[in-house]
Amino acid sequence: MAQLVMLAGKDRSLARRHPWIFATAVERLSGRARPGDTVDVVAANGRPLAKAAWSPESKIRARVWTFDADEVVDDAFFKRRVQAAVERRGMLPELRGQDGLRLIHGESDGLPGVIADRYGDTVVLQLTATGPEKWRRAIISALHRASACARIYERSDSGVRRLEGLDPVTGWAYGEASPEPLAIVENGVRLRVDIVAGHKTGFYLDQRDNRVLTRVLAAGRATLNCFCYSGAFSLQALAGGASSVLSIDSSGPALAMAAENLALNPHLDANRAEWREADVFNELRALNDQGRRFDLIILDPPKFAPSAVHAERAARAYRDINVFGFRLLNPGGLLMSYSCSGGISGEHFQQILAEAALGAGREARILRRLGASPDHPVALNFSEGEYLKGLLCQVE
Repeated sequence: MAQLVMLAGKDRSLARRHPWIFATAVERLSGRARPGDTVDVVAANGRPLAKAAWSPESKIRARVWTFDADEVVDDAFFKRRVQAAVERRGMLPELRGQDGLRLIHGESDGLPGVIADRYGDTVVLQLTATGPEKWRRAIISALHRASACARIYERSDSGVRRLEGLDPVTGWAYGEASPEPLAIVENGVRLRVDIVAGHKTGFYLDQRDNRVLTRVLAAGRATLNCFCYSGAFSLQALAGGASSVLSIDSSGPALAMAAENLALNPHLDANRAEWREADVFNELRALNDQGRRFDLIILDPPKFAPSAVHAERAARAYRDINVFGFRLLNPGGLLMSYSCSGGISGEHFQQILAEAALGAGREARILRRLGASPDHPVALNFSEGEYLKGLLCQVE
């Protein structure tokens, strides 16, 4: 097996169990390895450190499978890791009985580059690095065994695969499509999931708990949901008794699915819902010019900063939408604002909202920090990536 030799002093992150090895930390590769091959990682003095998946085209030159230098990375390894990830979710009572659930969350489950989301009896798999690409068959087999799902659809079409030298891969990896449209029930609300063309793996599972909070807070409130996608926040607001819900998105197909989702829930009052296709930045300005005001505003934009390189530009975008969010609130109104940008830390996001409130001329208080659902664990040693962060604020 080839050896990845670390530069002297560059193995400190591995000692802290961080699973990424950057190209700038590598002295040399001793021996030959193809993309995705498992390599022995050793310190400059030859001391064994880990076993990792080799990725010669990526700045992340290797991702650690195991910090036990004696552990064998084979089919049985992935069977154990996948089974452990599935069982980890089963330990949490709040996840039992959920139709939509994240089963594997990459590095946080010891499976770098592997995402698996369950929607009913269908699992959507996403492989984003050379390591899991090489072990695709073993991962699919282990996932089927551990989840007992009827079918697995692969959505390995993330742009990050290009950085690994990989082409996109989509299609049925196990089983075939159900004759019925795929839908889940989330806390009393029925929702369509488009696993073929929808965002991510078809849905934003990490916002489940925050949608429940929206349902609780929305009672009697005029609500504005920006970047609404397929309307999950909007429908929970309606279920909670919102007096009205205006939902805005720039995607016509997303709004069509949102309207379809509303039709799937006849117990919700459709007369209180309005869907509007528009650029959110422009529409927020227009609403302010019209003197519109709301009691609850949800700002859940797409990723503005995929990495720290984009943080400054993203910060301006987050500040802009939140300035108008604060301006459009009635006294005592609530703002639920989110960021899924890996390049924006939680502390930076709080600073951005503080500046936005000041720019809007409003006094505001943080009532709660909003994070991902419990099926999206974050390993203690790993903080990079697209982990959800948010704040619930109230204006005076």
